[in-house]
Amino acid sequence: GQGGLTQIAPFGSAGPGFAGARVDRMPRRLPESDPAWLRGLTQPRLSRRRLLQSTAGMVAVASLGQVLAACGLPGTRDTGAPADFDWTAWWKEQEATGTLDFASWPLYIDSEGGSHPSLDKFSAATGTKVNYRPVIQDNASFFSQISPVLQAEQSIGYDLIVISNGWQLTQLMQNRWLIPLDHSRLPNFEKYAGTVATDLAYDPKLTYCAVWQAGVTAIAYDERQTDGPIDSLDALFDDKYKGKIGMLSDNDELGTAGLLALGIDPLTSTYADWKKAAALLTRQRDDGLVRQYYDNSYIKALQDGDLAVTQAYSGDIFQANNSGYPHLKFVIPKQGAVLWRDNSVIPLHAENPVDALQWIDFYYRPGIQALIDDWVNYVSPVPAAKPIVAGQLDDPAVANGPLVFPTEAELARLSEYPVTETIESHDKWTALF
Repeated sequence: GQGGLTQIAPFGSAGPGFAGARVDRMPRRLPESDPAWLRGLTQPRLSRRRLLQSTAGMVAVASLGQVLAACGLPGTRDTGAPADFDWTAWWKEQEATGTLDFASWPLYIDSEGGSHPSLDKFSAATGTKVNYRPVIQDNASFFSQISPVLQAEQSIGYDLIVISNGWQLTQLMQNRWLIPLDHSRLPNFEKYAGTVATDLAYDPKLTYCAVWQAGVTAIAYDERQTDGPIDSLDALFDDKYKGKIGMLSDNDELGTAGLLALGIDPLTSTYADWKKAAALLTRQRDDGLVRQYYDNSYIKALQDGDLAVTQAYSGDIFQANNSGYPHLKFVIPKQGAVLWRDNSVIPLHAENPVDALQWIDFYYRPGIQALIDDWVNYVSPVPAAKPIVAGQLDDPAVANGPLVFPTEAELARLSEYPVTETIESHDKWTALF
């Protein structure tokens, strides 16, 4: 829970099904001195995506060496599940234990008085004790912590983790360090999962991933400083806004914006396309158009009037509008935008995989999803939660917000990040952007 500054998270303890796994316990303490974490304990509805951006750049550099050692490169052992392992037979042998160890991000689930109503309802319905740990600060550092443990064929101490689509998730799937989902135990997912949760370029057969929440990276502008509405990425390259344009410092967001501005689909883009996008963004920088490359601080700069137009995250602008900044507008430009997703996955050697599946299915109940949607304000994977948010929860602003419940037409305008499946392609992308 969020009642204290320190949590102890178990690492180790071998799960069932794979011989040779060792049982080790490596207690890990949350970063109680991290300002982002301390803010997260006191400020409601802080954007999880903003928290991610505040540390991702530093972590990506610091942990790359650690990451390389566990990504199927020459000299490493293939310690994932055997490629021909019979997961159907394995799942038939698994039973619920009444315990769920769940790792997620700070402020990424409904909270009330130090508890989480959705988890409380799950425990009441199933008798399962949930040890919920908001210990993930960003994908890169979390991956650098769990990958050596998985490489050593040990349990990471969690039955369920939430991780964004991107290079780290791709590595977990490619190394077979995740347990495939048993969809026969997910009737609510099958019935209520919307397009956001079922149309996954990075996991097209939904083998491993059940979307937790999603979000949109597009553009926001201050209508007091623009000549009418903005509907194009061209505004990010317009001389009239010179020195008042904000770009994101995250290289995935930056590079993808360059591709979209050129009319290139990021998902199917090539290295030659990436170089074109890098050239466009370099000209933008050298012409002095960009005020700054921002982490989470872009939202303050936008609120303070320092920016006229900027790359932005949907959840941030939704929250700003509800906090006294109605003049800030978020728009999906005519060239499109990016839909990112955070995914619930079950790591290899999980001790309580059935309990994890039970929670995933419970989470996809519209009534439970509504509690979480109404609190976190990201794109919901369950469209049927919308009338519950509007009616039972009496929050029409969230229910009618296209940034929480977008239409299918709006979703059709969104693209995906490029999928960098190898360290070579990952390095090429990072070197450019």
